[in-house]
Amino acid sequence: MPSHAMDGADRTTAAEERHETEAERQDRKFNDILQELRVVMTGTQLITGFLLAVAFQPKFAELEAQEVVLYLALVVLATTATMLGLAPVILHRQLSGKKQKDRVVRIANTLLLILLVVVSLVASGVAMLIFDVTVNRQAGYIAGGVALLLLLAFWTVVPRIGEREPRRG
Repeated sequence: MPSHAMDGADRTTAAEERHETEAERQDRKFNDILQELRVVMTGTQLITGFLLAVAFQPKFAELEAQEVVLYLALVVLATTATMLGLAPVILHRQLSGKKQKDRVVRIANTLLLILLVVVSLVASGVAMLIFDVTVNRQAGYIAGGVALLLLLAFWTVVPRIGEREPRRG
């Protein structure tokens, strides 16, 4: 069960199992968020760099109107993803030392989830754009659709794998 779905008693039990105080638990959770942000932001920076470089390629002038619209939407999404990745760090800097770690963790978790949705859309859109430009529009739709299906599986199916198995000690 995700930690955000646990009630107060379950949280206490989890903290006791780890032998950590509430402050240590919040620090651990924020460190987990930072590690996840590092992974996501590396990919986001690579995709954003790719998208920015595309506009300066000779073939860019040959793009059809629909491809340009998709490209610009992807640039907006990639830029949004970059801002979402910075937001938890900015929040932490702004609230550091003000004894609001639980608030920072809660907001940073929400921002990270939004970031993951946006990056998922960017990844699907980039696949769509590349196949559209290099093969044809139908291949673009297929590539974008397959990417979205894979992401949907990662968001919904993969977290449920092993859900009914008994926990090992």
